[in-house]
Amino acid sequence: MFYLSRIEHKLPLPPSRLALPIREAIHMELEKLFLDKVIAELGLCISVYDIRSIEGGFVFPGDGAPTYTVVFNLIMFRPFVGEIISAKLLSSDADGIRLTLGFFDDIYVPAHHLPTSNHFVADLVNSKNGIWFWDYDEQSYPIDAADEIKFQVQSVSYPPIPVEQPKESKPFAPMLVTGSLDHDGLGPVSWWYAEEEAKEEE
Repeated sequence: MFYLSRIEHKLPLPPSRLALPIREAIHMELEKLFLDKVIAELGLCISVYDIRSIEGGFVFPGDGAPTYTVVFNLIMFRPFVGEIISAKLLSSDADGIRLTLGFFDDIYVPAHHLPTSNHFVADLVNSKNGIWFWDYDEQSYPIDAADEIKFQVQSVSYPPIPVEQPKESKPFAPMLVTGSLDHDGLGPVSWWYAEEEAKEEE
């Protein structure tokens, strides 16, 4: 889920940073540039792990800041296909559910990847939202925000940045994780505790 990625980057250092020790100044500028940003095929930057080398410091004609060539490691979040991750429910609608890890919210489980059999109950106030239920052994088990939810990663994609977006469309997500709950042990953890307790009572 988390990786170290080594990057080489030409970094102009703003004059406002020049009063600081060079390594500290460059670390701060790298965090400003990369922290919480998605790099295609690498994932979401969680932190600047370390700086391996700093070279240069040249002021090019027409520039008001020195430029350094910096080699550094970033801690990246990039789940792999088949990985099982615990998350929390963020929202639920007729198309499926959206999950969050706290630092990353663009995890979607479409309706066809929810446990079979299932049904959706729309909210009385806002019919676009509601609750999904897993129907099993004449019982209905809800997918709600009270539980930790385990999902399996189906795909990780990096959509191209749209030129225009309709007003009604979802906010653009530079990295999308598609998940599945349709397997034993996946879904809200309380489902499986309830099933174990039922077996013990029998």
